[in-house]
Amino acid sequence: MKVAVICDVFGTSNNGTVIAAKNLIDALRQKGHTVRVVCADENYRGIPDYYIVPKFNFGPFNRYVEKNGVAPAKVQKSVLEAAIADVDIVHVMLPFSLGKAAAEYAHANGIPLSAGFHAQAENVTNHLFLQHFGFANRMTYRIFFNRLYRYCNVIHYPTRFICETFEAVVGPTPHYVISNGVDSRFVPGIIEKPMELRDKFVILFTGRFSREKSHSVLIDGVAASKYKENIQLIFAGEGPLREALTKRARKRGILMPIMGHLSREELISALQFADLYVHPAEIEIEAISCLEAIACGKVPLISDSPKSATRGFALSDRNLFRCNDPEDLARKIDWWIEHPDERNNSQREYLHYAQNFDLQSCMDEMEKMLLNTIKEKECEVETNRLLYRSNP
Repeated sequence: MKVAVICDVFGTSNNGTVIAAKNLIDALRQKGHTVRVVCADENYRGIPDYYIVPKFNFGPFNRYVEKNGVAPAKVQKSVLEAAIADVDIVHVMLPFSLGKAAAEYAHANGIPLSAGFHAQAENVTNHLFLQHFGFANRMTYRIFFNRLYRYCNVIHYPTRFICETFEAVVGPTPHYVISNGVDSRFVPGIIEKPMELRDKFVILFTGRFSREKSHSVLIDGVAASKYKENIQLIFAGEGPLREALTKRARKRGILMPIMGHLSREELISALQFADLYVHPAEIEIEAISCLEAIACGKVPLISDSPKSATRGFALSDRNLFRCNDPEDLARKIDWWIEHPDERNNSQREYLHYAQNFDLQSCMDEMEKMLLNTIKEKECEVETNRLLYRSNP
């Protein structure tokens, strides 16, 4: 199978979409398939099967975009068409400019087309302060549909939540629901905390420093805890709100969070020595970062936001707190601090639960989805050919 993966955003593994794309690309190549990648990351120029297009120029907003850790691609038709003209299937990661152009070309030329659903409407409307306006979010989903998903032979949804959310707006779609999966390197480990953290209760959260991730709720929750003097936050990530979060932590009088991007190895180590994982995000399609924590044996404490699929990972009420409610979060944090035996028992339950998200199994399902889509398209073409011959 020859696959073209279209990545409007690629490069550093600092967000779920990039991680999902790289996992899919690596898995398909390991299975012996040819994978061509179209992206705007100059670090891959000259490497076989990478087709590099320019970055999109946002003018005065370029710095803001860079702070979000993304560099969206700009369409260059000659490069795009060279990459996908003779492939068996095109798989698009996002409904942005490059993905839209690839979908239109594939549709016009009869190439099977699949696409992942990795962006919620709120990820877009959030930047316009419209994330809580239902009309704006529904319109965004319709735009996504018109730009990309109406052309697709099949859509990959990482969770049932986002499938139902999208279909409630645009109607039924041909689809598979498959988790993006958790890398097998995320496992429990006996790692001592760094010396400076050994007398601290360490809470970790992985997420871009942006409004929808709700770091501020976690800061306020720790500030409301009985044990705030002993709690050390680790924020693994980067983003435009870093300075604002630093100021908020200082104002709330908590220990200054350790903040910054962690390599895969550093993140695994931090998850292994952390005491608790808190996921306060209000908007989330799947949150692989939470699943990674679970796979490392961490008990999660998750916002019950109706706009987040992550709440589905809660195995008990103790694993949920009310969305955007720091006081309720503080009560739950304090309970887990005060009940270490229950925390250990819950860790064992979550390690068993994590097996449902094994990356290899998920990538096997993704491969089946792509192969089935190619076969179905071939059958459709053959049926149309026979109909034409019988009714010239």
